Amino acid sequence: MSYVDGFVIPVPTANREAYRAHEAKWWPFFRDHGAKGLVICWGDDVPDGKVTDFKRAVAATSDETVAFCWMTWPDKATRNAAFAKMMADNMAMPEMPFDGKRLIHGGFEPILIEGDPA
Repeated sequence: MSYVDGFVIPVPTANREAYRAHEAKWWPFFRDHGAKGLVICWGDDVPDGKVTDFKRAVAATSDETVAFCWMTWPDKATRNAAFAKMMADNMAMPEMPFDGKRLIHGGFEPILIEGDPA
């Protein structure tokens, strides 16, 4: 079964294209190390919740948009090897077009996939 990395990121709304380009730049590394797919989504209809919501989860400000992203892998071992390779190569992260301290990331094992999760 596949493995999924999920991300929620507050991005300055003015940096939309810079953010898209940043993610596109990194995709070949992950693809070449086994990732099967990458989906980057720009918040379009992200409502305020009564208890919590995407914006509060990342402390998004009024001039930021929440990006929701996921990357699929054939399995967790392939994902872990890719991240280990990135760390071993001491790959310098370029300046990011968002505040990386407020990025939420997690690895997930799918328990149900219906249709095309593109």
